[in-house]
Amino acid sequence: MSKSGIKQVAALCGVSPATVSRTLSNPDIVSEKTRDKVLKAVELCGYTPNRFGASLRTQKSGNIVVIIPDITNSVNAGIIRSIENAAAKVGYSVLLGDTQRDPEKVKHYAAMVRSGQVDGILLFSHQFPFDLKEDSSLLHHLPPMVNSCEPLALDNICKVMINNTAAAKMAVNHLLDLGHRRIGAITGNMDAPSSQERLAGYTQALQEAGIEFSVELVVDGNYQIESGKLGATKLLALHNRPTAIFCFSDNIAVGAYSALYEAKIEVPQQMSIVGFDDTEFSGYLNPPLTTVHQPLIEIGQQCMRLLLAQLNAKPISNKYVELPVQLIIRNSTAKISH
Repeated sequence: MSKSGIKQVAALCGVSPATVSRTLSNPDIVSEKTRDKVLKAVELCGYTPNRFGASLRTQKSGNIVVIIPDITNSVNAGIIRSIENAAAKVGYSVLLGDTQRDPEKVKHYAAMVRSGQVDGILLFSHQFPFDLKEDSSLLHHLPPMVNSCEPLALDNICKVMINNTAAAKMAVNHLLDLGHRRIGAITGNMDAPSSQERLAGYTQALQEAGIEFSVELVVDGNYQIESGKLGATKLLALHNRPTAIFCFSDNIAVGAYSALYEAKIEVPQQMSIVGFDDTEFSGYLNPPLTTVHQPLIEIGQQCMRLLLAQLNAKPISNKYVELPVQLIIRNSTAKISH
């Protein structure tokens, strides 16, 4: 609102322009009587939409913020769409906080709750967004929040997860069942719990099959396509290269396909590939990708369900929701040819 607009509102309701400004920017510090008086004047002057007026009365913004490490990632895009659909049905708008894995950005977006810009947080990061050193009571007075995909090391927060370890084990067991014994892996960001869990599943599957873990067969990636290409190139350069590769994401698998194509290695005749996520494009690769299906729509829906329960002060019987995954077998894997 312009200064002239604030003066008009102040004159209409008989308070100072400073009081109008305080009421609009920080309604908690003025009395309910003054707040209502200013709100009515604002609406009569027509300077703000009714929704903003309603937010002053209820002290709710009607917004939630989704804090996510990379909005360009196809997995995150699928979850965000599901969240937006669920939020729109109950009159909430969704603000996106693309942190690019920067912990300071995580804190910045989370602080929007304290400033009244948003009512709740959907956190897709393992980085806790508040500084406990500054306020040790925060754990007992957290704003409405749901954590998903990358688990926080805190137990009293609502979470929506999959079992990454079991899912990765399922993928590697599929390759073992096809006769593969030398199986490479291209990881995601290893500071992410999801990558650590998937590596644990890969390792467990090999151990249970009596196969010794080989450091040279595990290449660090970062969930991006380029890291898949670089990782597959490193595995192909080994003297005793693998016959199959487990990629920690479908994006990584796309990069691996590119490296194999350039090396004139056929999938799956000469190299089997398994991905993780079952993103929209995975069934359209050549050949279509065998991959672990993550229930992206359900993740978004469950996150919104738990957040809305908190926003409406409803009891939550189960704060931890684990959603099932499944292996989608397509044409990128085959029995090993001797």
